[in-house]
Amino acid sequence: MAKVELKAPVVEEISKKIEGAASVVLVDHRGLTVAEDTELRKLLREAGVDYKVYKNTMMKRAFDGTPCAGLDDLLNGPSAMAVAKDDATAPARILVEFAKKAKKLEIKGGVVEGDVYDAAGIGQIATVPSREVLLGRLFGSWQSPIASFARVIKQIAEKDGEGAAPAAE
Repeated sequence: MAKVELKAPVVEEISKKIEGAASVVLVDHRGLTVAEDTELRKLLREAGVDYKVYKNTMMKRAFDGTPCAGLDDLLNGPSAMAVAKDDATAPARILVEFAKKAKKLEIKGGVVEGDVYDAAGIGQIATVPSREVLLGRLFGSWQSPIASFARVIKQIAEKDGEGAAPAAE
């Protein structure tokens, strides 16, 4: 069996993962202990992020012709790929936070919603709250004026009720 035949399924697997992905982040995982690696994988899995180590040549082939092609220069040394389909900031948030305590984890860069970012850019994206948090803040800001308006109307109604004379029979 030719080497190309063995590599094709791996390239196809990577291609399927990055197709329609909200974000793809590359890291150098060298030096992580087994416990750290296990903890990182658990955090990513809980956030719905797919994380796997692939050969750089396989990723380069899969990235060809996609926005991820901009990551080719980062594919040197061992590389792991974190892919999120829904929450574009999740891989960046989790990996950057984890790298603070696991100093050996190095963020290489990534693609978020079609744009290529270096490690510093991924660090900036990590500060963006999740979609759910942002929506919660948005709805909270909408609710506040409405709630204030309702309190004022209630106070006016209560005040008008106090000044009304009792009905005479």
